Amino acid sequence: MDEDRPGGTGRLLTGTAWAALLVALWLWGRDITEVPMATAPTTGDVAAVGRPADPALPPAHRPLAGSAPRGLTIKAMNVHAPVEDHGLTPQGAVAPPPYARPGAVAWYQDGPQPGSPGAAVLVGHLDTDHAPAVFYGLGGIRRGTEVDVTRADGSVARFTVEDVSVFTKERFDAARAYGPHVKDRAELRLITCGGYYDRDRRSYSANVVVSAYLTGATEAAANGSGRAA
Repeated sequence: MDEDRPGGTGRLLTGTAWAALLVALWLWGRDITEVPMATAPTTGDVAAVGRPADPALPPAHRPLAGSAPRGLTIKAMNVHAPVEDHGLTPQGAVAPPPYARPGAVAWYQDGPQPGSPGAAVLVGHLDTDHAPAVFYGLGGIRRGTEVDVTRADGSVARFTVEDVSVFTKERFDAARAYGPHVKDRAELRLITCGGYYDRDRRSYSANVVVSAYLTGATEAAANGSGRAA
């Protein structure tokens, strides 16, 4: 994204087609900038030392019919965020929620819809100049954590986190970060800034990429209640 902000700008690049998207996301991985609040974390890495063994992960759920995302819930992070559809700015960046709405998440609307085959991309701010933003704790999310996406048709797509990666700007691999991990599977990517903040370069040193896959769904019912799919 390219947006005026006191003390700096943020940039989350994408493209209009998959090939262009990968190139642009590589650029995003290199060039995203944020200006941290005074108490921003100094690392987005996920340390394995002292953690219990990774939990067994559930099997993948069959992909769902397409429907745009409208809300994101990560109970383990106390995240309950609206999801906004975003296209491209004239500079070729996905138009993100403004810093005036730091609790919102942007979905790249020209890519897969969450629950559909492929890797749907959701991006969010790490912080603002004064406070944590929606993905402030994303670097600490654990494998096996459940992520729910409420969709426009009233259904809820449930994803399970399988991987948390931190890509430095110099070694950012867009295809590995954003390409589907398993063919025809419904996947989700949550991305934000990570690493340490370089005050001379006015940018973070890395990006946090959380990979999840569809493991359950609740369909919308005519009476407004839901049932497991």
